Amino acid sequence: MPKSQTFSEKYPYLSRFVEEQGWIEIGESEYINSFVRAYDLGGTVYQGKASYPSMEAALKDLDLGI
Repeated sequence: MPKSQTFSEKYPYLSRFVEEQGWIEIGESEYINSFVRAYDLGGTVYQGKASYPSMEAALKDLDLGI
């Protein structure tokens, strides 16, 4: 049976970003047409697409986007 990856192993950029400099938001927003977003003190770092086929796809896009 293969070993499960940790969140940090699966999404290394996202993990580092949240630990060191910013925060993320996941879910629909009334004002922003993006399901996943990343922010730091300077403002918006990344906004993803309006929808994804799965949560894993959304997190992968966010990981690669930041």
